[in-house]
Amino acid sequence: MKIEQIYTGCLAQGAYYIVSEGEAAIVDPLREIQPYLDRLAKDNVTLKYIFETHFHADFVSGHIDLSKATGAKIIYGPTAKAGFDCVVANDGEDFSLGKIHVKVLHTPGHTLESSTFLLKDEQGKPHCIFSGDTLFLGDVGRPDLAQKAASMTQEELAGLLYDSLMNKIMPLPDDIIVYPAHGAGSACGKNMMKETVDTLGNQKKVNYALNQPDKDSFIKAVTDGLQPPPGYFGMNVAMNKQGYDSFESVLHKGSTPLTVDAFEAAAESTGALILDTRDPGVFYKGFIPQSINIGLGGDFAPWVGAMIVDVKQPILLVCDGETYTDAITRLSRVGFDNVLGYIEGGFESWLNAGKPVDTIERIDAAEFAGMLNVNSDTIFDIRREGEYTAEHIENAYNKPLLYINEWIKDINPAEHFFVHCAGGYRSMIAASILQARGYRNFTEIAGGYKAIAETNIPRTNFVCPSKTLKL
Repeated sequence: MKIEQIYTGCLAQGAYYIVSEGEAAIVDPLREIQPYLDRLAKDNVTLKYIFETHFHADFVSGHIDLSKATGAKIIYGPTAKAGFDCVVANDGEDFSLGKIHVKVLHTPGHTLESSTFLLKDEQGKPHCIFSGDTLFLGDVGRPDLAQKAASMTQEELAGLLYDSLMNKIMPLPDDIIVYPAHGAGSACGKNMMKETVDTLGNQKKVNYALNQPDKDSFIKAVTDGLQPPPGYFGMNVAMNKQGYDSFESVLHKGSTPLTVDAFEAAAESTGALILDTRDPGVFYKGFIPQSINIGLGGDFAPWVGAMIVDVKQPILLVCDGETYTDAITRLSRVGFDNVLGYIEGGFESWLNAGKPVDTIERIDAAEFAGMLNVNSDTIFDIRREGEYTAEHIENAYNKPLLYINEWIKDINPAEHFFVHCAGGYRSMIAASILQARGYRNFTEIAGGYKAIAETNIPRTNFVCPSKTLKL
């Protein structure tokens, strides 16, 4: 028996590859399937099952393409309703894989079809669980994503999740390994550990959700502080339920080189969003007007989903070298399939053609410290609320990037402000959005709070309610 976690940091997502006696299974595969096909061929094994823990909201799974390519059956837990051929398993149903067995544990709460897959080894001993979004390390799945589809409140779903955990997961042996679908950084939970593998016994000790004294306390704990989910989540669920274009066709369409004139014409005729994937430290020096900068070097796909929201939005890419393939691949993972092409030769070709160029006003932390008056200047700290409350510049406002569409309308365009994040990645996303929408009276801080903390700028952890964004 062999179990391998295939972890994708950009999405904080774990897929799993299982092999026993020439038969294989994959749990929660990513959109692009060629790496799995290559691995199956290399190991000379046959893919028998594709286990899906639930209909994912934060990424598009490769289950359909993988099933078509291999003939493997797609397995969902009870109550799943899909627009394609799959096996909807019964609670407790057992699937053999070589000399091992995988048992379905229906664990609703995150979604109604959510299931945990219990793997038993060659001796029939419980070895591990693939817990999907039911149980994370340090957390449990958020119970608010399926409210509308389930006609239930988040509190009712949290109650279902409590019953699932207490009745199906907690009675399992402590030495069982927990393989979750996500780790720290995913929007599917709020308190996940940085580790991606743990024992159930340790989770029983350290996971706040598993240590609540009763059901009511659990419901309150897991629903407290939940932020609104990214807008693209519902569209990803629909794609995972009903199907999607093959990844190969999406990649082929998006990999269309466009001359400067063709790129400009496409932007004007289609209303496409110009997505510049270069590093923020390069972008600010010169870019195509109206471009949005989300660099490939950071959490690219989740931020595209959070900022652009509509997966059907036409997109034109500005990339370094051949990185357009990586950009298209990562966009497809979160359902953004409508890439029309990329500018051939990158931004340099636009510049050499004498086309209009825009820039962002950016200064380093030392310059910022030399000119800042904390009592009169306006500072927007766009980090998450938890980052801000831990420590921030005195008198800075907390305006999380995730909610820029809420707070941008309250900006006085005549009043100058400074904007920063933790390291400069998110603040350049914000700066590009602000500038694309006509706000130009601001200065972005290179290096973000990490660099600011090395200066003598006054900092505090005191939080004034009027300084934080309330939704």
